[in-house]
Amino acid sequence: MIARVAIVVVSLLAAVSARAEVLSPEAARRFVNGKLFAFNCFDGSRGAGRIYGDGSVIGTIQFRGAGPVRAVWLPAGTLRARGEAVCASLQGMPFEPCFRVEKIDERSFRGSWMGFAYCDFTRRMNVAGMSPRRHSPAPLSLDAADAAGAN
Repeated sequence: MIARVAIVVVSLLAAVSARAEVLSPEAARRFVNGKLFAFNCFDGSRGAGRIYGDGSVIGTIQFRGAGPVRAVWLPAGTLRARGEAVCASLQGMPFEPCFRVEKIDERSFRGSWMGFAYCDFTRRMNVAGMSPRRHSPAPLSLDAADAAGAN
């Protein structure tokens, strides 16, 4: 009986790990470019946004799942490849956090940092006001100082 349970557990773990695929930065860019994703993070933060091929991001965020929902616009070049990781260059931050991108299925992926911090992203359909193409005027800018003040 214990052997059967062990076989089932090992089979399930193998199936789950076989489904997740670590994406190179170029593959990640192709997977997300211009698409709208909702996200939920390990700390309760959540929101939605569109990531563009030029490394810019437009969307919304609610830090730690409480407080106001903020509009976010991060300029071109914010997200960029560094080796096999995708890194974020954020104004006011003394370092660039780099993420491992794992494709979970055809509609979702996980971005993880330092092994414990992560956000899960799920593709959504387009909504009013969030075009797959960038346009002017840009929404409000959110920098790292605003993010720290919301915590």
